[in-house]
Amino acid sequence: MAALPTIVPTPALPTVVHLDADAFFVSCELALKPGLRGAKCAVGGRERGIISSASYEARACGVYTPMPTKLALKVCPDLIMLPHTSGLYSKVSRRMFDLCETLTPVVQRNSIDEGYVDLAMCGFKSVAEIERAVRGLQQRIHDELQITASFGVAANKLVAAIASKAHKPRGFKLVPAGTEAAYLAPLPIGVLPGVGKKTEPKLKARGLERVGDILARPEHELEGLFGSWWREVVTMARGEDDRVVHTEHEDAKSYSQQETFGTDIGEFAEIERIAKRMVDELMPKVREDGKRVRTMTVKVRYPGMEDSVCGRSLEAATDLEAPFYALVRPLLKAAWTKQRPLRLVSVRFSGVEEPAAQLEMFSQTDDKKRRLAAVLDKMNDRGRKAVVRHGHQIRAD
Repeated sequence: MAALPTIVPTPALPTVVHLDADAFFVSCELALKPGLRGAKCAVGGRERGIISSASYEARACGVYTPMPTKLALKVCPDLIMLPHTSGLYSKVSRRMFDLCETLTPVVQRNSIDEGYVDLAMCGFKSVAEIERAVRGLQQRIHDELQITASFGVAANKLVAAIASKAHKPRGFKLVPAGTEAAYLAPLPIGVLPGVGKKTEPKLKARGLERVGDILARPEHELEGLFGSWWREVVTMARGEDDRVVHTEHEDAKSYSQQETFGTDIGEFAEIERIAKRMVDELMPKVREDGKRVRTMTVKVRYPGMEDSVCGRSLEAATDLEAPFYALVRPLLKAAWTKQRPLRLVSVRFSGVEEPAAQLEMFSQTDDKKRRLAAVLDKMNDRGRKAVVRHGHQIRAD
């Protein structure tokens, strides 16, 4: 009887890619103002505002997100402040993810400036092929959009995200399948999700400085340090993650944007300002798609990764900013119930509808506003001069 042939299993390939745009808002602005490249720049409000994005040159001088603008100008007197260009960031974001979809249809858009790509169905046979493909995507984003992005490639979402963020700006890190724990071991323990700036010093004081230190501790000690969360911490330290890259494009049935802060924010006015800016970013996309939306949902996230959500619907769907500006404050107050700073805020529009014939008595007024909004969208799309909306008024800066 002939011996059965030996079956050699196909080695696993790192097919999960995390992309994270570098200093996204600033990069978008510098794409329009290339003469400022290399300068200390930041995007944010000059008066009573915060820094929403800072160039790496500015960061080297101590400017960070969301530092108050007045403080930023003190630590970096020659900082060049750039105003937000309404509509620009969502446009660049869409183009960036569209480029990702030229490589694979399995693209997950996490936020305006980061997401995941899964190359499993692309038929790559080797790590070298995957690296060439992802580096090619990275170069296309740079060449076509004049922005940079960092990429992490691994066998799962956790390690891919850590890899991209650990090698910024314009970084590229590929972690071969099976080497996840070895890659994570020497990294600071703060790279693990859920280990924030307040928790990290406490763990270091107990001798846990690197990710690998977790796996060297007995279970009872880890349980004493992390409580019921200790098993999840061990799983992350091993580099294990079974989450899949999903392709549910929310923008087909909703429009959303979120921002994770580098430092937790506890001032209501700053959060409200950020949420209103998101309204300004999302509504041009609604108009561009020829849609109207009825429901606005605000989500806040506390440092412990606990979310709170509140939403409200209008009587009639609209594609104008003003009706939703009025909802920002009450929705934030309803969602932000705990007296703690926030790690993240997001705004989501749903209840998407096709425009219907306007019968109400104010339809002519709305049509005028809509025509004006379309003109402003077109001006912002050119990126020459920012047109920003404040509350119910629209003015050009």
